[in-house]
Amino acid sequence: MKSEIGHIYLSWRKGQGQRRHIVGVIKKSATKGVTFAYDQKAVEKAKEEGFSPYVEFSDITKTYTDNVLELFAQRLTKSERPDIKDFYTFWEIKSSSKDDKYHILAHTMGLAPTDNFEFLAAYHPTKGMSFITDLAALSEKKLSPDSLKIGDVLRIEKEPQNKFDQYAVKVFKDDLDVGYIKKIHNKVFYKQSKFPIKLTVKAIDKNGAVKRVFVKVSF
Repeated sequence: MKSEIGHIYLSWRKGQGQRRHIVGVIKKSATKGVTFAYDQKAVEKAKEEGFSPYVEFSDITKTYTDNVLELFAQRLTKSERPDIKDFYTFWEIKSSSKDDKYHILAHTMGLAPTDNFEFLAAYHPTKGMSFITDLAALSEKKLSPDSLKIGDVLRIEKEPQNKFDQYAVKVFKDDLDVGYIKKIHNKVFYKQSKFPIKLTVKAIDKNGAVKRVFVKVSF
């Protein structure tokens, strides 16, 4: 049975509202284990905006094979925290996967307040699958605090002719443009699937205006 999670891509951006650069990829296989390598062309482009390599993986020409998952997993939330069950529930992490660091890194995006890296998984549509992502391009929208609420069902429009990303997916609440599905996560909307995709608002960060919107993608 094919896993719902394919490769995990390392994304970097200079700051909020800036374009994401997919600078590397983490691969998992039964024969080679977990490996990591940079996309050297993407790295050189990102350097124009101030990119520096991940501290533990400083050589952009090397394919890393040792302790890759363990090093990236250092940014994961500790399983000993008292609210860990709520944390897993929010990120749609099933109890059967709570010890799978690759799975958790994919589902939580490895988000950390101390840098500009994210880990974006390439998902494969499977029945009952769900994951959380946050909308891109929100800083341009300046949505009012009452424009969205938790539980809202959203709709999408694919933009394969988008000059920035051939897998672009625009998101709407009714007729209101509320942003885009972020890079890599958007590819799942272009994959053949016999399962319908549902998109709902999971959480909203707002302070005068909507700052961040987490949405649940489910099959």
